[in-house]
Amino acid sequence: MVILYRSELIRQILRRCHRAVAANKKNTGLTCFHGVWPTAERKDFEQDMRIIPDFISEEEEKQLHEEIEPYMSRLRYEFDHWDDAIHGFRETERKKWYPKNRELLERVREVAFNGAIMPYVHILDLAADGVIKPHVDSIRYCGNTISGISLLSDSVMRLVRTDAQKYKQNSSSDNTEDTAYRQQPAALLENNFYADLLLPRRSLYIMRHTARYNFTHEILANEHSKFLGNPIQKTRRISIICRNEP
Repeated sequence: MVILYRSELIRQILRRCHRAVAANKKNTGLTCFHGVWPTAERKDFEQDMRIIPDFISEEEEKQLHEEIEPYMSRLRYEFDHWDDAIHGFRETERKKWYPKNRELLERVREVAFNGAIMPYVHILDLAADGVIKPHVDSIRYCGNTISGISLLSDSVMRLVRTDAQKYKQNSSSDNTEDTAYRQQPAALLENNFYADLLLPRRSLYIMRHTARYNFTHEILANEHSKFLGNPIQKTRRISIICRNEP
């Protein structure tokens, strides 16, 4: 019964989002803001962090999954990521895609990027009990935009305001030891402001500029995965992630 209720909750939220899009209104139904946001920062965040529900169809999700599953299923889930940002995951990068799936990635490029995307697409397979800890992807390895299609499961992404200026200085320093793919500044909730975002299955998120640099992002573990007070059960989740060049 809990699963049925949760599915109905997500359907209701998506219906409100689709009505907002049809009415030409800003789609904020998938974002829950916490804390006291400065007006300018919230405005920038709403422009720079977008979620497009039902970006792909069930059939398109199936064809993406069928292409990557034969390879992903041969990998084991890891719980000791080298930069400690992810637990319970397996990942790869893919450059060549079947024509229909290449068309889907071209749609991502057209919607999310002003120009080309990096040739290798990141595939991140997160187990049902896997987590992505708070982090900011290093500016050494990707540009101002990150965009991902969510396959197989709903999930909740949390973005927490962090010390962007200190992070940028560290990431762009000449210190050759600072080579981490993901920086992990503290994601402090007390006396801070943050946002929880519902990422429905088959949705596309677009994270750029302010959301990309000034906030940590994470995928919440099931014991913390709630949206508007309602539990969102994450099962196995695959992200198809595109980035632009640094």
